[in-house]
Amino acid sequence: MTVILYGRPPAVFDPPAEATQTSPLIPGSAALEEIAPGSVDLAVIYAPPGALERRAVLAHALRALEPGGRIDAMAPKDKGGARLKKEIEGFGLTVIDEPKAHHRRCRATVDGPLTGLDEAIEAGALRQVHETGLWSRPGVFAWDRIDEGTLMLATLLPPMKGAGADLGCGLGVLSEAVLTSPAVTRVSGIDLDRRAVEAARLNVPDPRATFDWADARTLPGSGELDFVVMNPPFHDGGQEDRRLGQAFVRKAVEMLKKGGALWMVANRHLPYEAELDGAFRRVRVLAEAQGYKVFEATK
Repeated sequence: MTVILYGRPPAVFDPPAEATQTSPLIPGSAALEEIAPGSVDLAVIYAPPGALERRAVLAHALRALEPGGRIDAMAPKDKGGARLKKEIEGFGLTVIDEPKAHHRRCRATVDGPLTGLDEAIEAGALRQVHETGLWSRPGVFAWDRIDEGTLMLATLLPPMKGAGADLGCGLGVLSEAVLTSPAVTRVSGIDLDRRAVEAARLNVPDPRATFDWADARTLPGSGELDFVVMNPPFHDGGQEDRRLGQAFVRKAVEMLKKGGALWMVANRHLPYEAELDGAFRRVRVLAEAQGYKVFEATK
């Protein structure tokens, strides 16, 4: 039996051990949109919270199912679960819906023609957003706007030089800002979201830039970089986790050479000062406004 899995459902749902992982947030996974139509027996989907993203994921999964194939989808009640049954029914399926562990679980079998798949897939596809001019797609962080914190940091960056990294690069806004300096030799953008990396490559075609799909926390610390820029994440699975940003700070220290600098923006309420002060020789707060703070830290 061919099984695909999207995301990491809680253990209470008994996610299949032998399945092809297709989440864009798990580096090395297969791309759900590239699974051959009609090639899958069972699709287990931990549905994402955004409506456009969720419907596109469901549509891709249903397209991949063979006739008689089954979809088993679940989501937290307050993050799309309450709408999950209606959304799957909208594709022409009869749904068995049950509550479980603060989630809604919806199961259905493909026993007839499906409708609306193309429209849902198109609504969640990569596109150039008119308001920003950037390539993006639903599900990526700040997909249809430029995040205020990122913009704040980008406007404060001085002309950079040498080699650097953009950790959690997203759509590539900070990388693009860095590359306005001709003294920059290269910048490596890293993001956990494959979709963001694909968009960043389109947004920043400069040959000095490379973008890779990886977890920044697991990168080797070369100790060779001149600079690191970042707007680190602080949510994991929808829950605030300050350890994410702290791990990004520690990784930046490992990647920088002596005298190298970290430029970082964070939400004002997040307590990164102790981590920065303990890891860097000098730390300055360059700005505090609109709920954000910008740091320059020298190793």
